[in-house]
Amino acid sequence: QVQLVESGGGLVQAGGSLRLSCAPSGRTFSPITMGWFRQAPGKEREFVATISWSTGRTYYTDSVKGRFTVSRDNTKNTVYLQMNSLKPEDTAVYYCAAGYYVCSDYGCSRPGAYNDWGQGTQVTVSS
Repeated sequence: QVQLVESGGGLVQAGGSLRLSCAPSGRTFSPITMGWFRQAPGKEREFVATISWSTGRTYYTDSVKGRFTVSRDNTKNTVYLQMNSLKPEDTAVYYCAAGYYVCSDYGCSRPGAYNDWGQGTQVTVSS
């Protein structure tokens, strides 16, 4: 099992930007897909974005399309989530996850597609 570590969260005003990073702690890994999820207080964990580790193909939930960009740097074993035009409703704990099996866009949007998770990083957007 790989421990993933997220960083880059914080407090930002509406309309601002943040970039989250996620990398494995202490070892390299070879995922098939990497995902970002978020969980707001009192709500279920929801899918944000996913990226194929090999091809870089991406998929987003509708609410973040055009505002968020997921990318990866294979040489650094790191996946990023660039978040622009942030809204108060984006406030949540953001988690990255690694999956080791091929999945469809829908499949990769499900938490069950992922085996390893980070501890989460808080993103708070003030109005």
